Amino acid sequence: MDLNVAIELIKKYTTGHNDFVMKADIAERYYRNKTDILFKKIKPDEDKNIRNADNRVCSSFYSLLVNQKASYIFTAPPLFDVGNKSANKVITEVLGDAYAKKCKDLCIDASNTGIAWVHYWANDNEFNWAPVKSQQIIPIYNNDLNKKLLSVLRCYDEIDGNTGKTLYIYEVWNDKECVAFKKEANTEFEKITYYNKFEICNTLTGNKEITNTYKHNFGRVPFIAFANNNINMSDLENIKGLIDTYDKVYSGFVNDLEDIQEIIFILTGYEGENLGEFLGNLKKYKTVKLDSDIEVKGDLKTLTIDIPVEAREKLLTMTRKAIFEQGQGVDPEPGNFGNTSGVALQYLYSLLELKAGLLETEFKLGLSELVRAICDYKGIICDNTVQTWTRTSIRNDVELSEIARNSKGIISDNTIIKNHPWVENPEGEIKEIQKQEESLEGKYTQPVRKVADTDDE
Repeated sequence: MDLNVAIELIKKYTTGHNDFVMKADIAERYYRNKTDILFKKIKPDEDKNIRNADNRVCSSFYSLLVNQKASYIFTAPPLFDVGNKSANKVITEVLGDAYAKKCKDLCIDASNTGIAWVHYWANDNEFNWAPVKSQQIIPIYNNDLNKKLLSVLRCYDEIDGNTGKTLYIYEVWNDKECVAFKKEANTEFEKITYYNKFEICNTLTGNKEITNTYKHNFGRVPFIAFANNNINMSDLENIKGLIDTYDKVYSGFVNDLEDIQEIIFILTGYEGENLGEFLGNLKKYKTVKLDSDIEVKGDLKTLTIDIPVEAREKLLTMTRKAIFEQGQGVDPEPGNFGNTSGVALQYLYSLLELKAGLLETEFKLGLSELVRAICDYKGIICDNTVQTWTRTSIRNDVELSEIARNSKGIISDNTIIKNHPWVENPEGEIKEIQKQEESLEGKYTQPVRKVADTDDE
């Protein structure tokens, strides 16, 4: 790729990417339970002697909602069937032991940023894949209605081992190759140069060379998008204002209790110079010096006030309810559960299921593309991919077991086994049942040895 073309491309797309990065960083900060209340500035006209308490309590609603969604969808990750058992086994091996964890990480990243990305590559004749931070990826699509990914610009930081300076690395990927560029931090785009970072083995000489270009044979851009929903919106946007309100009210309530302590002092003719001295003398000596002037007699009175607890509790309750409604989650309040029937449990999970369904629709496309990339690399014919998704939620096992028992003779045993609450591996359970039946059949079909009659005739 020509250097001047690369500079113009990088300049054009990285400038508008900053807004996405800023929103993504805020969402990830909220996921780590570092909400805006922690960074609220103290007003310059606020009297620190009167207002000493500065408690800043963060509520973990957002991380709870995101983790709830990820656990609900990906505790049992999707299964694939391409119509061939041996091919299914190869796909499972390539996805690896970390498949469930990577799916969970993709779900969390997509929830925070609106879209997650997977990058795949070949190393030592092995297919590899891994999630990539969304802040690093700038996709470039065509203008067709059925938009196609033309290239990906990956941006990230790196420390120069020789100078210790921070370098901005830019990788431009297309369907044939990747070209790497670099520039020092806080320098102009015109300072961008090629970056030799790829170690390539020369098949003719057998020597390893360091180059700025990496060629691949995938025939497509080796990046796959996993959208959070149809508009690539993060889960924070609908509830950020509610979470900030809850934190502000709760923290303010705690500060009022600590500062006011339900007593206000009314001073008349105080001899001291400032209120800080008054509070210090009151705490230390339990006495206060008042002016003894005849015209203005010193006096100290106390006024007991009641903090509006009921109004704040009502606001906090309403805000909490709105957070779980607009965040489309399940409120873990104990009063919501108990001995609940299956229909009631389904109702509790209805909003979460709606949110999960939007993500599943988008993730199915990405996972199908990942499976096809694996099949192409392994030379497997993959005309159609069937995905099986499983939800993980609280359920009434007694009710489900009764339904399974009453379904005997109405539907097939295979269907009953697949839907039984205790069965995690239906195929394995069917094999165990067959072994058990064969064992019992062999036990009761053994020939009986006749015992000779020893009685005298």
